[in-house]
Amino acid sequence: MSHATLTAGPVFAAHTAAVSVDVDAPANRSAPSVAAVPPLELDASPGVASAAPSSSTLKALSLLELVAQNGGASATEIKETLGFSLPTVYRLAQLLVDADYLVHLREERRFELGYKVHELGRALHQQLGVSPPMRAVVQALHEAGDVAAYFAVYRGTDVVVAHVADSARAQRIRPLEFGFHEATHATAFGKIILAGMSVEERDSFLDANGMPSFTDATITSRDELERHLERVRLRGVAWEREEFVPGHTCAAVGVRSASGEVIGAVALSLESPRLGHRSDELERLLRGAGARASHLVRRGR
Repeated sequence: MSHATLTAGPVFAAHTAAVSVDVDAPANRSAPSVAAVPPLELDASPGVASAAPSSSTLKALSLLELVAQNGGASATEIKETLGFSLPTVYRLAQLLVDADYLVHLREERRFELGYKVHELGRALHQQLGVSPPMRAVVQALHEAGDVAAYFAVYRGTDVVVAHVADSARAQRIRPLEFGFHEATHATAFGKIILAGMSVEERDSFLDANGMPSFTDATITSRDELERHLERVRLRGVAWEREEFVPGHTCAAVGVRSASGEVIGAVALSLESPRLGHRSDELERLLRGAGARASHLVRRGR
């Protein structure tokens, strides 16, 4: 592997979360450019990286992310990608190896993910567990509408896509994969969540997360977004047309608890040319799925 192909991901970026759990999704789908977290900046000392604030913990996490995203890496590749000195790379890598988050393949002179990472992923899947009846609602929407279908929930201040149903013909939008945490203002299920917030909650949320542009159609004006969300509240459905990914359209409705609080959303997506005159049909299917999902939530399922 050439170190020039390695990339380093964000470390615990504080954004909204959208997470997908479908392991059988088709591959080779294009992804939009998601707002990037600024790269690690170098200290005055050559070869030593500093996060803001400088932290060995954050450096270790960035190393772990690099290894995860690139299917493994040598010490030299880590050094040249992250800008760490070799002693720093070996020190941090050894800590992660000792804790079972990395393994050192000595003959290949590279590091790969350790078995503890799987335990973390399994625990997260359990916490975001989606019941079989809820999965059936999402699957039924996918099949009836010939669309990719999603179930998203609140998790703290995050919007988490907990389940996706798609197929080769009706593919999910990338990067709506497990761990995605961006673009609440530019996704249909994100708009449902934002519309359910108070003005104060929404202002605080958007101040913290911003409104980056993903396409020419992305709403980046706070005033324009407020007008859009008012229509979402009045109609009970959110549409986004190529605001997140060029060539794709999404819609979502809220999932409500027994008290009427919006605790999540059911959503769909499809390639814009396939929408045609189907808006009313898909909205009807979507509202039905939202009602069934809300019924399950009220029953504790």
